[in-house]
Amino acid sequence: VQLVESGGGSVQPGGSLRLSCAASGFPVSDTAMTWFRQAPGQEREGVAGISPGGHYTLYADSVKGRFTISRDNAENTLYLQMNALQPDDTAVYYCAARLARTAYYGLMATQFDRWGQGTQVTVAS
Repeated sequence: VQLVESGGGSVQPGGSLRLSCAASGFPVSDTAMTWFRQAPGQEREGVAGISPGGHYTLYADSVKGRFTISRDNAENTLYLQMNALQPDDTAVYYCAARLARTAYYGLMATQFDRWGQGTQVTVAS
C-alpha cells in the first residue's frame, strides 16, 4: 500500500493548484480518503474528505467553496483542486486512506491508517 502526493509548489495569493495522490495496493473507488495539511507549529488539520463510493464529500469551513476533492477510479488517484489560495493555506498537504471497511469518512486524522509523504504548498506574494 502506497500513497504518493504531487502537485505542490509556490503560488501567489488568489492562485490555484491541483494536488494529486497516486494510490497503489488498494482501490480508491471504495476507500474513504481525506486530504490533511499541517503548517509549522500547528496540528494536522483535515481539509477535505470523500466517502467510500464517492457519493459524499466533507470540507473544513476554512476551505469550503475554494477546494474540491475528487478522484479518478481508473487512474486510482485522489485529487484536491485548490482555488483562491491564501497565505493561511501554506502547509504540507498529505493524503490519507482508511483501509478499514466501514462507512466512516471525515476529517479526523486518527481514523486513517495510511499516509503519503506530503507535498509542500506555499502561498506568498
